[in-house]
Amino acid sequence: MHIADWLLTHGTVVTMDAARRTILDGAVAVRGDRIVAVGPTAELEQHIEAVQTVDCAECAIIPGLVNAHTHAPMTLLRGLADDLRLDVWLYGYMMPVEREFVGADFCRIGTLLACAEMIRSGVSTFCDMYYYEEEVAYAAAEAGMRAICTETILKFPSPDATSYEESLEYARIFIERWQGHPLIVPGIAPHAAYTVTPELLRAAVRLALQYDVPLQIHVAETSQEVEDWRARYGEPIVLWLAQHGVLDTRLIAIHCVHLEERELHILGTHAAGLVHCPSSNLKLASGVADVSKMIQLGLHVGIGTDGPASNNDLDMFEETRLAALLAKGCFGDPVAVPAPIAFAMATIEGAKALHLGHVTGSLEEGKRADIAVVTLNQTHQLPAFRRDPEAIYSQLVYATKSSDVRDLMVNGRWLMRERRLLTLDEEALHEQAQQFARRIDSFLIAREGNLLSKLLAVGVGIVPQETYEVQVKVCLDDIRQMQERIESLNLGINRPSRRNQYDTYMLFRGDEQGRLRYREDEVLDADGKVQSVEYSLTLVLPMYEKEYDYSVVLTRSRYTAPANRSLRFYREFFKPNEERQVVKHRYRFHIMYRDTDFAVNLDKLSTPTGDSHFLEIKSRTWSARDAEYKARLIGELLELMEVEPKNLVKVEYVDLVVRNACVRAGE
Repeated sequence: MHIADWLLTHGTVVTMDAARRTILDGAVAVRGDRIVAVGPTAELEQHIEAVQTVDCAECAIIPGLVNAHTHAPMTLLRGLADDLRLDVWLYGYMMPVEREFVGADFCRIGTLLACAEMIRSGVSTFCDMYYYEEEVAYAAAEAGMRAICTETILKFPSPDATSYEESLEYARIFIERWQGHPLIVPGIAPHAAYTVTPELLRAAVRLALQYDVPLQIHVAETSQEVEDWRARYGEPIVLWLAQHGVLDTRLIAIHCVHLEERELHILGTHAAGLVHCPSSNLKLASGVADVSKMIQLGLHVGIGTDGPASNNDLDMFEETRLAALLAKGCFGDPVAVPAPIAFAMATIEGAKALHLGHVTGSLEEGKRADIAVVTLNQTHQLPAFRRDPEAIYSQLVYATKSSDVRDLMVNGRWLMRERRLLTLDEEALHEQAQQFARRIDSFLIAREGNLLSKLLAVGVGIVPQETYEVQVKVCLDDIRQMQERIESLNLGINRPSRRNQYDTYMLFRGDEQGRLRYREDEVLDADGKVQSVEYSLTLVLPMYEKEYDYSVVLTRSRYTAPANRSLRFYREFFKPNEERQVVKHRYRFHIMYRDTDFAVNLDKLSTPTGDSHFLEIKSRTWSARDAEYKARLIGELLELMEVEPKNLVKVEYVDLVVRNACVRAGE
């Protein structure tokens, strides 16, 4: 007679072992943190004396589910910004809010909330990628869950580091502290190929190899990512990752939606684990990974919920069902990813994808006691057919819900019994989550009402400082004649350039908000061919501060940043009420008059006025006295250039109506 701490009896045991045994009236014996026997109830009761017995009649006894990819602390960002494209969601909302709010306390509370949700849905193991990952580890251990915790590394500052060198050092210390823990496996997570540098990636690889820990990275999540990568490097992402040693690590590759078959072969050759995140990929319109092909090629593919801000839950039963259905519907094959395969992805194959198949994922003697008990007698699960031995998988995948989970044990410790959490205070977590929500709401309400705040949230290289300039605009009959006149004044033309400029102005209700200008600036060579293209985003606050003689005006507040994202991104992020286009060919140069630098533009507008010609003279200024002095000099220049007052234009190009601007000026 053998001794056990626990004997779970009279359940349908779904072992997920190599033979995929199911035992209709089965039992599982646990001693300490391990499973010591699996078999028919009658057999185990004869040979095992248990300290305590749990009746699992009308239940399935299954391996604890494996959530192979998530960002657990992001429970506190659940529902924050939905129905957006990935780039707008990530760069417009997630990252700015994370910069403002993510800290050790945020990550601890967010992870505890996530653990409560996952325990209730039968998840025993999760693989995390976030910041302050040591706080995630502490929280997971406190909840009693098994977790791979990988510290995020980025090429730009993150909530827990001002540089990637700091992130690497944080990861090193974290790994050294947690290696050998019974529940937590530390690791490192260079976020994605497009958010790291080659140097950073190689450093992360060295760290992963030195300590023999997992390396987790997002791979080929969107088609745009893949297209941009090919345009930049001329090769697929996986080949680039291989060149930097990533495939030599215990690699966990996330999403893998848009990989070629040869890339999948390479990943398989290097024993990489892949993770499919169906809900997140659908919600962000990233596409659907061909998991059936991955499985056919012998890859270990797990299922992940991704973060609660892009799913928006951590329900692995829902995720598993969706993984099975998507493969059928999207690839036109009703037998693609059948229920037994989908359930394997949520258990043993998920564990293998995380390089934990020797520890968890199946109910086998010697493995850790990670066990869920799931009721099978709920209305939505009945009736149950048993003529087909694989019918239990269909019942679990297609009919069972997370609310059907009754009990969960991890590492031999009960985390939930009879749907009551034993390690966490849910009520306290709910209140703490709402406190964060109130603070984040206040932050975003203030930001959304201020264009400058929104620009600063996504602007790289922007200096939050007002700039002022005096300027005048003149409608011309002959642009070449004006150029010859300026040259004849011997003012010295320097820094000349010719450009095609395509401006999109975003207008908003209420003049006090200002306007945003997105500019595509083509710099031309002497032959008129495009030499380079520059993109900028400029916020112009209400235009006219003061008007001087000769209609010289003082304008204010131009905040300019490089436009490192697409026009579509800015449209969707700023949501203007109206857009207007300005298209012009510009001859730009500088002149010196009375030891003062003036920028001069000779512009030919094709939109909105249709081949109208203009002269602009501008100069930066920094005080009222300086502005008045420069306005007087501009007036002198206009006289030297023989400009008639009737041709002065008092509006910006974007405000010109589609009729001759000179006619309007003379009215």
